[in-house]
Amino acid sequence: MSGKHSPVARRRFLAGAGAVTAGGLAGPVLLDPATGARAGVRTTAGGAPPPGVFTLGVASGEPAPDGFVLWTRLAPRPVAGGGMPKRDVQVAWEVADDARFRRRRARGVATARPGLGHSVHVEVRGLAPDREYFYRFRAGRQVSPAGRARTAPAAGARVDGLRFAFASCQSWQDGYYSVYDHLADEDVAFVAFLGDYIYESRPSSAGVRRHEGTGEPYTLEQYRNRYGQYRGDAQLQAAHAAFPWIVTLDDHEVDNNWAGLIPQDPADQSAKAFRARRKAAFQAYYEHMPLRRSSLPRGLDMRLYRRLRFGGLAALHVLDTRQYRGDQPFSEEEANDPKRTITGAAQERWLARGLTGSGARWNVLANQVMVAQSDEKPGPERGFGDWDQWDGYRAQRRRLMELFGSGRVANPVVVTGDRHATWVSELRADFDDPASRVVGAEFVGTSVTSGGDSDQAAFHRRWDPLQAENPHWRYFDGRRGYFVCDLTSERMVSRLRVVDTVRRAEGTTARTAAEFVVEAGRPGVTVASQDPARPAVKHAPVPAAPDNDKPLA
Repeated sequence: MSGKHSPVARRRFLAGAGAVTAGGLAGPVLLDPATGARAGVRTTAGGAPPPGVFTLGVASGEPAPDGFVLWTRLAPRPVAGGGMPKRDVQVAWEVADDARFRRRRARGVATARPGLGHSVHVEVRGLAPDREYFYRFRAGRQVSPAGRARTAPAAGARVDGLRFAFASCQSWQDGYYSVYDHLADEDVAFVAFLGDYIYESRPSSAGVRRHEGTGEPYTLEQYRNRYGQYRGDAQLQAAHAAFPWIVTLDDHEVDNNWAGLIPQDPADQSAKAFRARRKAAFQAYYEHMPLRRSSLPRGLDMRLYRRLRFGGLAALHVLDTRQYRGDQPFSEEEANDPKRTITGAAQERWLARGLTGSGARWNVLANQVMVAQSDEKPGPERGFGDWDQWDGYRAQRRRLMELFGSGRVANPVVVTGDRHATWVSELRADFDDPASRVVGAEFVGTSVTSGGDSDQAAFHRRWDPLQAENPHWRYFDGRRGYFVCDLTSERMVSRLRVVDTVRRAEGTTARTAAEFVVEAGRPGVTVASQDPARPAVKHAPVPAAPDNDKPLA
């Protein structure tokens, strides 16, 4: 089964990743990654880099049948501009079958350039499908921690099963990344991260730790510093080193609730200023993510919607619901405008073609904001509390639901972030008609930290009375955590994993709060198990740091 490894081996690998690399890479002269010939490039050309260049760890992403992307960024002073000299630095990389790098399969030299923050993105090819590999980097005599990655199954191959995780929303100020201690020990082929990797909010004393800097980031250096702070976290680094990540962004990587070329606060950010901010934010995002060169920003644009395949079992359709969307509406009438789009017309066509032509048993959409309707007004009248979700783009949602129910899309399931809570829903052809056909399922995952520790009693006091308005909701929960999903040809089993607190960096516990089943060929979702009672809050809730640039009360 793809994604099946020994948890004990994983723990030993993570614990010893630094130690295994202490001897360095063998030989200063390496192979050219394109030709395999001796490159004749020494990693010390131009002078040795400053000490401590691998403070941000390593990562892999974009798994394909023959390889993946390897990432690192040289940054001895990650929250002070990076601390690198303004010159190119040669960085050696290697991939091996084993954690001690005795059986090498690929190696070469990449150039870390000042123009991209001395980040390194290596697109490794020529590997075997559905295999586990280990990788590391060297700059001068400094050797990075080791990471582990896995290739995807071959195109069209029969795959017995695929296990993956998804997560989102990791505000630095709202909690420690204790979730990642547990996620790093899971047995998954990849992690899909669905947005809000950083938060652009100003430093606040309301949370358990404080953002760097003095305000929101606007310039490239300020965004680099914010990423440097987040990427410097050891628990986040361990989760990146354990498996490939497939990433997409939402709003806080740029500006809260931005839409296309429109900031949250147009009265305070001019069109010109926001364009400059978006351009800086996109570049910093690329510099810190294991993305292919096809996602390299070009001016204001960055191609993030894409499709990854895992044999004949699954196609993962990664969406971008920020860059091409129209502004959020102010009324249901505006939300029903057929021209209002959350993806842009080109991406909507791309998605329709991919869903109907994937040939996969399962079609999984990696999505940012909640698709299922949220009627927050008791009684016969409807009331929508968040036009930033697909509720604000109702005509396009109807078109997507019609496509799901057309019989041309095999087993559509949406995995979503953003909401800082878990929402598991049946997707219906018409959410306003409770008797409408069920056409799919959506799993909105909770946050890693955003929102801080949840007051479950208060959460349920707010949302339980709205269940009658939203009969398609099958489960909702306010705790922090992530999802682990198991796909086979017959079913998708998804487990909600929650932690007891994000107020402590270490010593936390994780539990399976609920388990859900989607049967192939039967749209909808069943709650297979859940906590017998709502858990008591063991720790006083921590108020979340504000999402936007507003002074604390």
